[in-house]
Amino acid sequence: MWKQWLCVWLAAATVVSTAGQAYGQETPDWTRAFPPFKLIGNVYWVGTYDLSTYLITTPQGNILVNSGLKSTVPQIADGIAKLGFKLADTKILLTTQAHWDHVAGFGELKRLTGASVMVSEPDAPVVADGGKSDFRWGNEPGSRFDPVAVDRRLKDGDTVTLGGVTLTAHLHPGHTKGSTSFTFTVREAGRDYRVIIANMGSINQGVTVNGMPNYPTIAADYARTFAGQKTIPVDVFLSSHAGQFRLHEKYQPGDAYDPNRFVDPTGYLAAVEDMEQRFKTQLAKERAGK
Repeated sequence: MWKQWLCVWLAAATVVSTAGQAYGQETPDWTRAFPPFKLIGNVYWVGTYDLSTYLITTPQGNILVNSGLKSTVPQIADGIAKLGFKLADTKILLTTQAHWDHVAGFGELKRLTGASVMVSEPDAPVVADGGKSDFRWGNEPGSRFDPVAVDRRLKDGDTVTLGGVTLTAHLHPGHTKGSTSFTFTVREAGRDYRVIIANMGSINQGVTVNGMPNYPTIAADYARTFAGQKTIPVDVFLSSHAGQFRLHEKYQPGDAYDPNRFVDPTGYLAAVEDMEQRFKTQLAKERAGK
């Protein structure tokens, strides 16, 4: 059974790791609508079929993690309303990475809500210049998005607190220079759940992990990310793309709420180790000149 499960997961990971590699071209699942739903406690899914956008509610306002595309902002707003919340109550905008499929909607969301944009220090310039300084996609017009002023630059280990909810930012570079995972605790039915919204260390087409002119330390960053991610204690595994944490295998629209549905520490570790092995394989081939 374990081997069968792992094969299924690896197949899914392969699909996800290649989705979005042809930047400037939207994949159908990035814009495909998906009903909003409660993940656990005060954490809700308001993203599309594949692009993760998380709504974290608090008594003093709400946090959105990732924006998806500019064209999918109305889906996010509609999802928030269907859950009984108000888009205008959004106080903080966070992201797991400064690629257009995760931040292109920031400008519109900031305009609509006035929320503070908080981005990791290495990714902040990319958000501020609309993608122009991205080490891989900066010269590709299709990867550009509306520039957004960054209100706070997050360092590794910084915390973001609102209404009694505290998220810790973990710098997990490689995919972007400032890729970030967020951890926090959700209490539900008398139990504490350790939640991670992980940015997985996938490798985009055209990226040379042995080093690039605009990112010479990429190999060391990837290696440090995988090592760090494996030390984080996790109960609930969430990530930047639905397929990366097998959302659609674990949940179907209309399923009854289950706080344990996304408890998957084994799947989290397997996902990290799979990405790490892909990195090591590519690094070895590059160094061998293959």
